[in-house]
Amino acid sequence: MGRDLTQKELLVELEPVVAENLDRHLGTAKEWHPHDYVPWDEGRNFAAMGGEDWDPEQSRLSEVAKVAMITNLLTEDNLPSYHRTISEHFSRDGAWGTWVDRWTAEENRHGIAMRDYLVVTRGVDPVALENDRMVHLTRGVHAPEYFHGMLDQVVYVTFQELATRISHRCTGRVCNDPVADALLKRIATDENLHMLFYRNLADAAFDLSPDQAMESVTKIILDFAMPGRGMPNWRRNGVLMVKHGIYDLRQHLDEVLMPVLRIWRVFEREDFTARGEQAREHLAEYLEKLGKDVQRFEEQRARLVEREARRAAAVG
Repeated sequence: MGRDLTQKELLVELEPVVAENLDRHLGTAKEWHPHDYVPWDEGRNFAAMGGEDWDPEQSRLSEVAKVAMITNLLTEDNLPSYHRTISEHFSRDGAWGTWVDRWTAEENRHGIAMRDYLVVTRGVDPVALENDRMVHLTRGVHAPEYFHGMLDQVVYVTFQELATRISHRCTGRVCNDPVADALLKRIATDENLHMLFYRNLADAAFDLSPDQAMESVTKIILDFAMPGRGMPNWRRNGVLMVKHGIYDLRQHLDEVLMPVLRIWRVFEREDFTARGEQAREHLAEYLEKLGKDVQRFEEQRARLVEREARRAAAVG
């Protein structure tokens, strides 16, 4: 293609793909209800209603499970900001608008279900959780300055939805509770369906405007960060989650980036101009470096785990 497409042209050209994938999504997604995944019979009143306020001893969750649940929940809580950002980059009309609203409605269930579970089971401090929610949502989420339209957003959300699916599934496993595991597995299924929608849309964009798509992919991958960045205790909690394999560099490379890049045939395509080739080469260099970083990270983590095991044995 001799020129880049404008934002309006991209939206118009891709709307049939949006409509097709919206129909596919609606035919695939299964109805579910948050209240079916909450053990309500474990609930009891807090002090304001004559009961007992939260105490750390009441939680059955490990420290890493608490941190992962809180991080995942606060990420889901920021849905108003995500809706605003996506609406600004997509269209509010036609199939685009229908998808934005449907996606928002489905995502909203995740925060509802997770919060109800944590409050009813007294898994975490509800006061601290609410305080963190207020801080996080007040800060909001704003698209980075380098987001220049719908294509950047679609590429980002493809990777983000897949990463979130993995984080939810791994969190469910460390909770050591079949109820939490079933809930987070259900949420992860939603995230996977959302990823497929965005992945298919980006795939069509590659055929429509290869250079633009390749540049967006390279840009997003080189500066990727999960949408929860900036929430209270983000760095400390993130380190703990990485340490315990909730979401780490190996998963990011092997289970998120590479599978999607293979679907898009990024390293097989022959329809790039010099611009697209340059972006692809830049991405290849980054992925090679990331692979080396993953290896170093895993070696460091293994040494850390070994030191902690020796320390625990000495104390015991």
